[in-house]
Amino acid sequence: MSLRVPGFILAALLFVGYRVIKPRAQTSDKPERWNLSMLFLASALTLFAELALIRWVATEVRVFAYVKNLALLLCFLGFGLGCALARQRPRWQTAVTALVGLIVIVRLPWRGPQIMESLSQYLGASQDIEIWATHALHDSTGLLLAVAVTAILLFLITYIFIPIGQTVSRQIELAPRPLYGYSWNLAGSLVGILAFFAVSWFALPPAVWFTIILAGMALLQSNRGDTLRLAAALVPVVFLLVDPATPHHFNLWTPYQQIELEDETFPNGELLRTEIRVNHTGYQVIANLSPDFLERHPQLLKEAPDENPYNLPFRFTTPNPSVLIVGSGTGNDVAAALRHQSRHVDAVEIDPKILDLGRRRHPEHPYDDPRVSAHLTDARAFMKRTTARYDLILFGLLDSHTQLSDYSNMRLDNFVYTEESFREARALLAPDGILFIKFQINHPFVGRRLAEMLTSTFGKAPVIFLAPSSYTVGATCFAISPSGQVEASLAADPRLRDLVAARQPAFLALPKVAVTTDDWPYLYHQGHWIPGIFYLLSALVILLAALFYFQIPEARTRIPSLFFFSMGAGFLLLETQVVSRLALYFGTTWQVNGIVIAAILSALLLANFVIEKKQRAWPRTWTLTGILAGIACAYFVPFQRIPGSAALVGSFAAMVFAIPVFFAGLLFASEFSSVESPAAALGANMLGAVVGGLLENLSLIVGMKALLVVAAILYFLAAVGFRGLKSPQPDGR
Repeated sequence: MSLRVPGFILAALLFVGYRVIKPRAQTSDKPERWNLSMLFLASALTLFAELALIRWVATEVRVFAYVKNLALLLCFLGFGLGCALARQRPRWQTAVTALVGLIVIVRLPWRGPQIMESLSQYLGASQDIEIWATHALHDSTGLLLAVAVTAILLFLITYIFIPIGQTVSRQIELAPRPLYGYSWNLAGSLVGILAFFAVSWFALPPAVWFTIILAGMALLQSNRGDTLRLAAALVPVVFLLVDPATPHHFNLWTPYQQIELEDETFPNGELLRTEIRVNHTGYQVIANLSPDFLERHPQLLKEAPDENPYNLPFRFTTPNPSVLIVGSGTGNDVAAALRHQSRHVDAVEIDPKILDLGRRRHPEHPYDDPRVSAHLTDARAFMKRTTARYDLILFGLLDSHTQLSDYSNMRLDNFVYTEESFREARALLAPDGILFIKFQINHPFVGRRLAEMLTSTFGKAPVIFLAPSSYTVGATCFAISPSGQVEASLAADPRLRDLVAARQPAFLALPKVAVTTDDWPYLYHQGHWIPGIFYLLSALVILLAALFYFQIPEARTRIPSLFFFSMGAGFLLLETQVVSRLALYFGTTWQVNGIVIAAILSALLLANFVIEKKQRAWPRTWTLTGILAGIACAYFVPFQRIPGSAALVGSFAAMVFAIPVFFAGLLFASEFSSVESPAAALGANMLGAVVGGLLENLSLIVGMKALLVVAAILYFLAAVGFRGLKSPQPDGR
């Protein structure tokens, strides 16, 4: 926290300096020639800055993680507005001021974290959505202040991208051919995505991300004075973003989330436990439950050792079980399995840094045991791939609430807690095998939902009980078996039977709730409706878009192209489907997500190449038919019923989804190649993407698959928009 104070002071001095150094006139003639390096750099910067801001804001302000595509829509909105202002001089100094201002507000030295937390508490006051570890606040004045602060954040994020959109669209206008410039835009975007995945792979912190963003903005300036003025913002940004670190208290930014680790010690310096917070929220502890340690410190556990949540699953199993742990984390569950003489443990963890922390810092060193096989992958992907059978399948505390993708409304754990996932787990159980789920339940409807899904999957109700702990993390436990193993264990162990009877959760008295499926995987939404917080934030986005857009002179006289608008909205929904559907087969790992997004951009580049090389225009009817036929295949093909490995079925699904993506790229490129105003077309396309992102929330009502129908309707609207376009002619003719 100490570095934030000088960072705040330096930021204030920067703002004063920017006011003294007046920006240049806001309008000018277009540049005399196009600049390929400027276009490529601005395009790469666009995607890198999008991904960085989306991830950072969702971590620091948790309400952004729950209305996940909110930050993405603001990036699109700012970029689209920039396209509409292509012929005006970019206001880079104002954009940098917005970026630094955003960081100052979020990282305010005085009660900054508490202010950001209160936004989630006020905005998430509704009981129909769970915002993890947040206590709703019901106060009208506080709600109004939260809305005002959120609106300021939305405004700042939007403004950051306006000059980037201006630069990209202006350079595409100046390119020898619009499609040639657009191809380089896609290539730069691909590099930007790969660059951000590289910094994620090396676990580089946000100070590095924003240094790269500011350096990119500075390099886009036409003279040295402007470059130095923008580069000056690097100093306060680094001070504001760098957190002090010691060997016993430090932060890590993994490919998925921010981790804060803090050791707790006894007065004599011996390690008590290590607390791990994920995205500023208590998540888990690295605990020592070895008999020797507990014997030396009997005061740690108020409960009996065999009543601790980590030991309880093994009171239900057969001796020397074979164990699968999904969400093995830092190794507490793995250590418990080894203490109970498990003959083999498959430990599945998606986050490489959490797994590494367990290997290096867990006092029982469970990952070093030869009986343990660690698998760095997604839980569903592993269950689809493995052929082993287990006496115990343990779902650890993997309810991470961490986002899966920057291009969908999904989180890492969405596809783990679904009916299909539980059916896959049941199929992996040995004859007397047990499925045991531990979950931290804050909203009762989540517990009722899990109970409903297990009952549906196994044909009987699970055994459910609370397992608090004075030393480790408590949980609500669900135990069930296709045989009578759970019931037999209770009958043979009176202490266990009494414990279960005494710790019944209150949510069992609730009425039934909608269950989650792979098509409606929204575990933390109470039912098939859009929560109030989504309407509120969507209204803020629409209001912001209107205020910005109608400040543009051209907007008062020119209606955005219906064709390019509809193409943008439809393609965002299509892209969402590709990301989320393929995650089911290849996993929700960041590598898979990166490969999918890169493949989509590559498909668009291929479409551009085809249009550039073809000597005559593609018939509009053919390309539109290809899009709609591909969407129909993606909708009607029952991928889940196709026999074969997950990789084989997933590859087939990828090919099916590639059809509409490629033809959409062909149609866009064909029309873009002869458009009168490339900047206006890009602007309409980006604004359409904003609307597509808002329409994505319909999946909370009708499910994800139905978004394909919405996408098809949008492409029909694009066909209606053909009437406003000239027929494309071959380049150079």
